[in-house]
Amino acid sequence: MSKQGINFGVGVILGLSVPLLLNQLATAQTATTVQDIPISQYNGWQAFFLGIVQGITEFLPISSTAHLKVIPVVLGWGDPGVTYTAIIQLGSIAAVIWYFWKDLAQITKGMFKAVRRKDYYSLEFRLAMGIILGTLPILFFGVLLKLLVQDIDHSALRSMTVIGCASIVMSLLLALAEKMGTHKRGYENLKIQDGIFMGLAQALALVPGVSRSGSTMTAGLFVDLERSTAARFSFLLGIPAITLAGLVELKDVVDQTISQTAIFPLVVGVISSAVFSYLAIAGLIRFLQKQSNWVFVFYRLFFGIAILLGVMMGKLS
Repeated sequence: MSKQGINFGVGVILGLSVPLLLNQLATAQTATTVQDIPISQYNGWQAFFLGIVQGITEFLPISSTAHLKVIPVVLGWGDPGVTYTAIIQLGSIAAVIWYFWKDLAQITKGMFKAVRRKDYYSLEFRLAMGIILGTLPILFFGVLLKLLVQDIDHSALRSMTVIGCASIVMSLLLALAEKMGTHKRGYENLKIQDGIFMGLAQALALVPGVSRSGSTMTAGLFVDLERSTAARFSFLLGIPAITLAGLVELKDVVDQTISQTAIFPLVVGVISSAVFSYLAIAGLIRFLQKQSNWVFVFYRLFFGIAILLGVMMGKLS
């Protein structure tokens, strides 16, 4: 089978697997017995630590949602839940916008200029359309998930088994992409189709353990992007998705009654997340300019296996 055929097949699988998975999750019974801890019960040090976890893992291809679920549970703090995770993601949003501010400004100005000149092959227009069209799949399936799964925090979607399996599967896909990809297409050669393909992969990140950056970077490698280019565009593509997710959950928090003492830890977590997210973005791009993704392949594989062993031994549930 040709490489184009394999990439097309991967795209079809990405497009079909999300709705099928969401349908299964909608009918699945609760699969977690971990006690959730309300966001108001985290102290400043716990929030600072969780901000570090969020910041480091959001942009590395290892799944921030999985680590924010597993690590606090192992430490006996309980599952932070979707709302807390989305709130401290606001720090990651601030970091990625801060880091790519010049790129975003250039893309925005260049897109409008290209429309006026009808220059639809300009890099800025291709990047802008790739980001816009690539964001639609995760928006669609995200809304569908909200409609199908009423209580996401206590659904099978956030079970340790799902996280472990997702981590293992994504490690194998990343390994396959590393082996198959030529890693020769640079930033200037990005196409609108790349944004759509990586956007379909991004929708898989609705499943904890998949990793938004991991799925999009893997998709980018499948279409022969340079590793650093795949990472860079992955971060740009993720800005609308994680921003909207954070704002939606923030609205729900604002509607709740939160004590004054609970606000400080939240702020600490967001700031911590912002600082370490910025460091992770800069570090990963520099790393991938010279190194491969194999360290993440093996980490994700062992992380997933460790989770499943914990579930089998009754240590995690």
